[in-house]
Amino acid sequence: MLLPTVSAWIGIGANIGDNPAEAVRGAITALGKAPHCRLQAHSALYRTAAIGGEPQPDYINAVARIETALGPALLLETLLAIEKQFGRVRSTPNAPRTLDLDLLLFSDRQINQHGLIVPHPRMHERAFVLAPLAEIDPDLEIPGRGIVSTLLAAVQDQSISTLS
Repeated sequence: MLLPTVSAWIGIGANIGDNPAEAVRGAITALGKAPHCRLQAHSALYRTAAIGGEPQPDYINAVARIETALGPALLLETLLAIEKQFGRVRSTPNAPRTLDLDLLLFSDRQINQHGLIVPHPRMHERAFVLAPLAEIDPDLEIPGRGIVSTLLAAVQDQSISTLS
């Protein structure tokens, strides 16, 4: 179902494949070309250590803000289709990935449906989400959690670096 357009924020990450940085850049381009979506802004790319699961390569992460007329469920389907185009195979939680797209925020809505929780439940605890999000929208409020720039200050102990 198409809706009036809203902003949505997408977390992007990759840590395996030929070139994870290129996969993240490609995903940003794909988001801008997805039906009923328009890329509004995106962060730089960041390198972060993997959290949880088996030992694995560092991640390349970014955040994009899109304008979309898709409802949250259709947007999630679109994100999953883009992941699949980039060779994403879902095996175990926290497994290495060729591409990971997370619907972080959908306007200011709070959603709790089977398979879809928005705001993303752990985004406020992760520098790899908050740093790129603060780059494009530092004053954004995460419903029920607080302002992005304030939340980022609480995770300064997590290692993260901008790619040059």
